[in-house]
Amino acid sequence: MTEPYAVPVPRGYRVGGWEVREPLATGAFGSVYAARRLGGPDERHPATAALKFLPTGTGTPRHLAHLRELVEREVELLRRLRRPRLIRMYETLVVDDPGRPALDGATVLVLERAEGSLSALLAAAPRPRAGPVLLAQIAEGLAQLHRAGWVHGDLKPANVLLMADGSARLADFNMAAELEGTHGYTPAFSTPDYTPPELLWAEIGERGRPIRPSADIWAFGVLAHLLLTGSFPLPGGTPSARRDAAVAYARGTEELRLATELPDAWREIVRDCLARTHAGRIGTEALLRRVTAAAGTGSAPRLARLSRAGRRRRTAVLALAATVLAALLGYGLDQRQAGDDKALARYGAAELRTDRGVPVRYRRLIVDAAHGCPRPDVSPALIAAMLKAESGFDADLADPGTQEYGIARWTPSVLRWWMRDDGIPAAATPTPPLTPAVSIPAMGRYLCYIDAHLEAGLPGDRRVLDAAGYRTSYKTVNSTGGIPARYRAYCAEVARYLAQYTP
Repeated sequence: MTEPYAVPVPRGYRVGGWEVREPLATGAFGSVYAARRLGGPDERHPATAALKFLPTGTGTPRHLAHLRELVEREVELLRRLRRPRLIRMYETLVVDDPGRPALDGATVLVLERAEGSLSALLAAAPRPRAGPVLLAQIAEGLAQLHRAGWVHGDLKPANVLLMADGSARLADFNMAAELEGTHGYTPAFSTPDYTPPELLWAEIGERGRPIRPSADIWAFGVLAHLLLTGSFPLPGGTPSARRDAAVAYARGTEELRLATELPDAWREIVRDCLARTHAGRIGTEALLRRVTAAAGTGSAPRLARLSRAGRRRRTAVLALAATVLAALLGYGLDQRQAGDDKALARYGAAELRTDRGVPVRYRRLIVDAAHGCPRPDVSPALIAAMLKAESGFDADLADPGTQEYGIARWTPSVLRWWMRDDGIPAAATPTPPLTPAVSIPAMGRYLCYIDAHLEAGLPGDRRVLDAAGYRTSYKTVNSTGGIPARYRAYCAEVARYLAQYTP
């Protein structure tokens, strides 16, 4: 350890089912360590994770109250959001160790482990070639947060983590604020280089400093300029000098000095993010659309699944964009117009047989829906088998008597809770027809939820138990101790197709 850690934890220390390994990072109010699962992975936890220790066992009453507020904010946010542009949280623990006063009572967040950070990447390679794609993913993460009613409050390179596949996820929500109308309240500190001018002199009340989503937009503009050009958009050789320049800019006595090498599309995005007043800044959804277009990724939500699948294949960016567009249009295009139909027909062949009647036009949706879930039982073969059993791959299925529609036989009032990829229910109940582009990814999300809640030790193939949970509920499967009698015929059909579709 080369610097003092806010929460020093010795290597080999055990908390819950985890053993602490090497230190990863530290900040003012917590420290992060690598950890391994004692006894290996189980159905709810991976083999390795990151443990974030937040010290709640020592300090003054005022300090403890502030730390508890930070912990509660981060835990609530991480529990509410499920999608992969935000670091996942597996569980929370509390250290019970009176013999170690510095650790006793500490809250521990068990988080998905990343491979590095954007900060480390920039230190090693300023202006990385992947910059535009990373910015599209960061914008997607901000959109997920803002749709859920939260402001990040401290967006900066150190709080953008990079996963094993190179994709970006937002982390460190200690400064996050839940919106109450147009504002939230955040602690009275943040990183000056990424703080909008109006917050540099904002009045701090009893609840903290008021903050709007536009604060994250400003931070994104600074981050985009730094990532694409290697420099900050406001002059100054130190953070304090750049802070003074930001104040002068807001007062109209200083101008932005955007780098000449910044492409025109990005120049306009950065300029609209860094408007002098919060009211003049671009909105989050418009930012996501424009950044996605400027990055050439076709669709930021689909990019998350494509990047994971990209570990298994190498195709041109333009071909990916074409098939992404086809997916968003409900696969209504002729496949010869969308790209290489032979490649599409073999998409995910290692996980889903190509010779057993799964329609080519749905293969990408099926495979990507499975890749959106980290649980191995939720596989492309399972989703294909269930679609076959539910509808025979009939996208136009309509059964008004049971209120079930589309290829996955969704009840619209239930689909509303699973159709968005950020974990937030749709604002309105969808009306039939229900397209495969909506229905199939939603099936993957719901199966992932079911699989995480089925009890361990239930008899039978867990994949088939997931199918039973889809037809009834995970609670019914758990209380029955297996597949309920009325769903055995359906589950037998799923099991038969599952055997056919598994390579």
